[in-house]
Amino acid sequence: MVCVLLVSAVSVGSADAQAQRQARPPNVVFIMADDLGYREVGAFGQEKIRTPNIDRLAAEGLRLTRHYSGSAVCAPTRSILMTGLHAGHATIRGNKPTPGGTWDPESPEGQWPIPDEDFTLAEMFKEAGYVTGAFGKWGLGGPGSTGHPNNQGFDHFYGYLCQRVAHNYYPTHLWRNHDVDVLDGNAYFPSHQRITEPLASEAAYDERYRGQTYAPTEIAAEMLGWVRAQHEEHPDQPFFLYYPTVIPHVALQAPKEFVDSYPDGWDTEHYLGNRGYLPNATPRATYAAMITYMDSNIGRLLDLLDELGLADNTLVVFTSDNGTTYVSGVDRDFFDSLGELRGHKGNLWEGGIRMPTVVRWPGVVAPGSESATPSYHPDWMATLAGVAGWNARPPVGMGDGIDLRPVLRGEADTIERDFMYWEFPEGQGQQAVIFGEGGRWKAIRPRLKKNPDVLELYDLRADPGEQHNVAADHPDLVARAARIMREQHTPSRLFPFKALD
Repeated sequence: MVCVLLVSAVSVGSADAQAQRQARPPNVVFIMADDLGYREVGAFGQEKIRTPNIDRLAAEGLRLTRHYSGSAVCAPTRSILMTGLHAGHATIRGNKPTPGGTWDPESPEGQWPIPDEDFTLAEMFKEAGYVTGAFGKWGLGGPGSTGHPNNQGFDHFYGYLCQRVAHNYYPTHLWRNHDVDVLDGNAYFPSHQRITEPLASEAAYDERYRGQTYAPTEIAAEMLGWVRAQHEEHPDQPFFLYYPTVIPHVALQAPKEFVDSYPDGWDTEHYLGNRGYLPNATPRATYAAMITYMDSNIGRLLDLLDELGLADNTLVVFTSDNGTTYVSGVDRDFFDSLGELRGHKGNLWEGGIRMPTVVRWPGVVAPGSESATPSYHPDWMATLAGVAGWNARPPVGMGDGIDLRPVLRGEADTIERDFMYWEFPEGQGQQAVIFGEGGRWKAIRPRLKKNPDVLELYDLRADPGEQHNVAADHPDLVARAARIMREQHTPSRLFPFKALD
């Protein structure tokens, strides 16, 4: 277990910041990238893609080097983060569409909605006296559903309600609460296309696959305006800002000036759409540009917190929802997106669920520190309930997570927990559990639908790349993992898992 902390820095802070913290709980900004791999930011080893603002967060805060997402794809991770329930208990366990939802632009928008009875982070913050806003991709219920963000504790929402619509960065519209916001100069076109021959020029690609208004720009502007308005109108009320940016989820689309900032020589072949989503003349440069553009918007948010004098009393979390994608023109090998980690988005190997995660909390979290304490998205409900001072239920033990504040404060280099659990019913069907002292052991059933009796075991301390299955050497650990998997799965009518049910 590694936890490098500059203890003296914890007590450092201005008198104003200390007085502000005593006066009210901190603001909370939770940023979640979409399909960002473990080594796709500089603070976690990326060498080609520029991410100066995320790197700044890491320099001013804590790197959680073994922080995991709640699931392997978008919607269940969002459900797990919002409710603190792991994948064996959460309502949403896959990317199931809302009834009638198709790729037809006239079909109902949204994924299967979380129900009224699901208690969310936003509802917790509301009860704790916070004003709440969400900006980006929701994915937990479409217009008029129980899962709509305004029905789940958010005072203000702006962005994509539906993940299918979010496959295009130039959509015809976004949603502002319950109202459609039409984006100027954008006409509908399918976000999955294929061509047989490269187009004549980059301009030809732009003409086919670009609109006038880039949705992430609009989302960032709305978010920054909301923060400024809260500060001006409710200066004594803390806010919870949830920023689930759609970047870098494909399709490959980025502002031209960001694409042009990367080397022309990176791209020797056009991407023709043969692995889904939209063709692109410069796939590597565009993917890097998307991440750098995301980073620039995070920088604008951090700068605004500084300008308004809010940074010293704001906890900022940055993470991702799952690992790098395996489709479109994304070149994981070129960017070394996942380093030594096995797998990618859509599976429960380390590359699919270990996330680049940073926490900045001035005066509490030591700058430039890191912790290898295993943790995951279900922990944020308990942790942030404690941060907010919410007393309706005991913060420790809420949902399936644990309170990470001792790790954030540098008071502990480990937290006692029995296990962390995942399941994923889509694709081949998978289960995984990390357990043992320091989260040393990981058991995984990688192909439940074909081989339900196969359970592999890996020693993450010695083998973080999951290359050496040691199940035959540790039958006692295999039996323990199988018991946890059996006990933590609850059958779901919405997401049946025949191999387990």
